[in-house]
Amino acid sequence: MSDKVIISVAPVSASSTRVLPEEVAREVIKSADYGAAIVHLHVRDTNGALTPDVSDFQQTINAIHQNTNLIIQASTGGVSSMTIEQRCAPLECPHVEMASLNVGSVNLGTHIYMNPADDVRYCSKRIVDKRIIPEFEVFELGMVHNINILMEEINFVQPMLYNIVLGHKGSTPATIDMLIAMRQAIPAGALWGITHFDRRDFSLIAAAVGMGACEVRIGFEDSYYINATEKVEENYLLVNKLATLIKAMDKQVATPDEARKMLGIATQK
Repeated sequence: MSDKVIISVAPVSASSTRVLPEEVAREVIKSADYGAAIVHLHVRDTNGALTPDVSDFQQTINAIHQNTNLIIQASTGGVSSMTIEQRCAPLECPHVEMASLNVGSVNLGTHIYMNPADDVRYCSKRIVDKRIIPEFEVFELGMVHNINILMEEINFVQPMLYNIVLGHKGSTPATIDMLIAMRQAIPAGALWGITHFDRRDFSLIAAAVGMGACEVRIGFEDSYYINATEKVEENYLLVNKLATLIKAMDKQVATPDEARKMLGIATQK
């Protein structure tokens, strides 16, 4: 069990209608100062809609790359009508070192997040071909099994990183019992992290860190709440509270280069 924990900041809510590259970059750069090692970003236009046009995305990550040492992770997901080829567009962008990959379809509230097996296989191969490190987002126990099937034909970099996503309506609830069940399903030797959607406190995150999570995702994509009643207007405040929690548990916040070593990222692009 590592004593280093990677903080991944996901700064943009899916409900946001204002996503300007300079504003997002400024939020992320400030979060880096407080302990973030990874930034998780979807490709969105300035109105917040998912898009295959990577122009604003590239502008955003260029500014982040120029001002920080953060690992840039591009999402290949999100509820949309885009094709899998369009969803994989950010894999071609300079400076992208990681990509999040959802390995199955799932209900998210009133929406169906479609990830059929052929799309997952296509995206997996593209990620590996580009020598990008995947982060497998698992919303259900069956998704862990889906990864086992993928491993029979795709040579992923080891160790692999599983991100346990809890709290979406229609999917796995954010409880300790569900966290334990999901954790037990992950193969021995793999790395794993936690994302608590619609989070109102840090108790489940603390439990995951105590159980050996090497990564925690935090930020407005999943929750604006810093406690049960208060929302914040800047992501760095959530990052700072998480970093303080990690240190209070006698663990260390991983730097970007330490995170690269943990995740098998060879060099910064």
